[in-house]
Amino acid sequence: MKQGKCIVFSAPSGSGKTTMAKHLLDQEDLKLAFSISATTRPPRGTEQHGKDYYFLSEKEFKAKIEAGAFAEYEQVYPGMYYGTLKSELERIWAAGKNVLFDIDVEGGVNIKKMYPENTMAIFLKTPNVETLAARLHLRGTDTDEKIAMRLAKSKTELMRAADFDHIVLNDSLEAAKKEVQELVFNFLHT
Repeated sequence: MKQGKCIVFSAPSGSGKTTMAKHLLDQEDLKLAFSISATTRPPRGTEQHGKDYYFLSEKEFKAKIEAGAFAEYEQVYPGMYYGTLKSELERIWAAGKNVLFDIDVEGGVNIKKMYPENTMAIFLKTPNVETLAARLHLRGTDTDEKIAMRLAKSKTELMRAADFDHIVLNDSLEAAKKEVQELVFNFLHT
């Protein structure tokens, strides 16, 4: 099967990668399809299996690891796994589309390593940790304890920004959307 291109968005939680991914998916000329990640975490709000994530038990996830079913995976927090199923990439490429990833930093680096020639990796960041904390609180989906875990993890993730092809500051959403759209368009059309 012919591999298409991969666009990776990574960032600490609350930096805007999901918002950016949704914006790009609305641009029909980019021919992008969202890579649905697998996870062992429970659904948040109205999230649906097979649409937002593939929600798996830890046992199911580990069985897929053993079977070599993942293009990348990691244990993000104790007992909480995330990963990209190879079958998901094959599904998107078979449809003649390019894969769009909204993925954590380690996963983004791993996708870039696995598909170096046809992947563009973009790291989104906020102006500072205070902005990040405010966005996480506004989202209203996590406990204070979870937010503290995410903020602690963000410090490590910010140190990995240099591993990405582009770093985009998401201070002004409209300016960041425009910058990202231009980067993606240029990458897909070269």
